Amino acid sequence: MNARLIPRHHLVAVAAALVVAGCEDDGPNIDVESSIPVRVEPVGRRPIAEYINATGTLRAAAEARLTCLQSGSYELQANPRTGVPFSMGDAVEAGELIVRFDNLEFENQVSIDSKRLQNTVSQREYDKQKVLFQKGGITLRELTDAERMAIDARYGLDNARLQLAKLEVRVPFDGVLVDLPRFNPAQWLETGTDLGQVMDYAELYAEISLPGVEIDRVHPGQEVMVTHYGAAAVDTLTGEVSQVSPVLDRDSRMFKATLVIANDSLRMRPGMFAKMDLVVASKDSALVISKDVVIDRGNAKIAFVVEKGIALERTLEIGLSNRLEIEVLSGLEAEERLVVEGFETLRNRSKVKTGR
Repeated sequence: MNARLIPRHHLVAVAAALVVAGCEDDGPNIDVESSIPVRVEPVGRRPIAEYINATGTLRAAAEARLTCLQSGSYELQANPRTGVPFSMGDAVEAGELIVRFDNLEFENQVSIDSKRLQNTVSQREYDKQKVLFQKGGITLRELTDAERMAIDARYGLDNARLQLAKLEVRVPFDGVLVDLPRFNPAQWLETGTDLGQVMDYAELYAEISLPGVEIDRVHPGQEVMVTHYGAAAVDTLTGEVSQVSPVLDRDSRMFKATLVIANDSLRMRPGMFAKMDLVVASKDSALVISKDVVIDRGNAKIAFVVEKGIALERTLEIGLSNRLEIEVLSGLEAEERLVVEGFETLRNRSKVKTGR
């Protein structure tokens, strides 16, 4: 057919058809994928420790009940540091007199003045007899009798002092008065009456039970981090494992360990329930990331990094770990941009935009 014979409107229709066909061919190649917003942080090196976790009740390193050892009328003593009678919460020192009892009848029975005089006379007599024996003036038997009398007199005086000491209640060690029942001045109390309690909790201890599978990883001297439930991390104390049982409980398959915790500031108190983290392994410098950004995929551990606006999936080999962090042995490099928010919907090579 001659081109001159083709009507103009037919040529327009053919051109329009070619344009439409061209648009249809280009359609599938249009990039309509939207970028996923994420937040990234550089991967860095820092210390990490692996723990065995346990819980337990804190106890004072030393505690004692104060008890009335001899009946008498009650006299609460004044705290020499405050000038007022002792009260709960007061710090006390070893040997400090807290309560004294008056019992004149008992003191007369003890007759310490007589015992003291008898001890003095007997010792002088023994000294005189030793001089005479050296000069040959008495026999060995006479010297021995004098020595025995001196010893008996000394024991008698010591016993009298011990009896009178029952009228005084003194604290056995430095600590804090944690209980002090109220009694009226001069109130008569019988032997055995509970007068209070003193504790030394500048050092604490705790007994914990641990799974039997961990028994080879726990040993005396191991560092322990102790935190009271509900307290801020700044209140974490350090301690160590003091004793470890070498056997498992037959029923629970757990083993027992005892911890000693330094508490010089007295921030933690006996009776508190605390969590204990036993440090079983540690490194001063390692590639460490938050445990929250690691995705479990079957037996694999996955994380994402961003390069040039693309999220790249990385399979991780992990080392030490604890409740919050995980060590990366391979799969990441220092300073790579790790996705820490928005990774949940990512796939390998997803387009991303950073900034949130």
